[in-house]
Amino acid sequence: MNGPPTIRQQHSLTTRSVRSVKGIAASERSDAADTLLGLVLTFVAGAINAGGFLAVGHYTSHMSGILSSMADNLALGALGVVGLGFAAFLPFVLGAACSAILINWGRRHSLHSRFAMPLALEALLLLGFGILGWLAQPSPGFVAVAVPLLCFIMGLQNATVTKISGARMRTTHVTGIVTDIGIELGKLAYWNRDKSKADRVLADRGKLRLLVLLLCSFFIGGVIGAIGFDRIGLLFSLPFAALLLLLSVPPLVEDLLSRSHPG
Repeated sequence: MNGPPTIRQQHSLTTRSVRSVKGIAASERSDAADTLLGLVLTFVAGAINAGGFLAVGHYTSHMSGILSSMADNLALGALGVVGLGFAAFLPFVLGAACSAILINWGRRHSLHSRFAMPLALEALLLLGFGILGWLAQPSPGFVAVAVPLLCFIMGLQNATVTKISGARMRTTHVTGIVTDIGIELGKLAYWNRDKSKADRVLADRGKLRLLVLLLCSFFIGGVIGAIGFDRIGLLFSLPFAALLLLLSVPPLVEDLLSRSHPG
């Protein structure tokens, strides 16, 4: 009969857990770490997207819809609405650019936290969004700040996971996820008449499983986010900020310690 774990066993378990958490946002990547990070970020994206809808009345990650709306309203002469669309579109682009700058700067300086830095920034922005919403919602001034802020966060996050995964994953671009699922399902259903040919069509089952998991993670995050933001308010963004900090702080601390104790 096994007794309670010894102090050494508890320490070993804790060490493995810390290393596992640190590895999710570390510079040295693995397929498992990419998958875990992708699932976490799609979950957060789904939740924040739902919270953004409740806060400002429309989704903040749908650049296709925003750009289409800008084109329609430009044709109709509704320049004010075009300006509102631009105030959502530009921050999304700037968020993606900010992620690329942070990651490339971290790579140039050989930082372990090159991918953790944009996640930490996202966490701080979500923290600000929650506190600002708690203090100022539902004032018009809050909406004017919240829309660009949420779009910047969505662009920052989407670019980060795109860089990490080598463009294999997106977190806010559900249209691309669904399109890729359809492609893989079509390849799966394709009948190869001559299975001995080298150019036969084969589905990437691993990719298909990953895409389905990402889609489910976004959907579940959206459901939980809608319920949480509806019942608790915008302070419900704080647990998501804490989750991102949990992933990003270990690599940041590792870099700080290595800089303070070189060699």
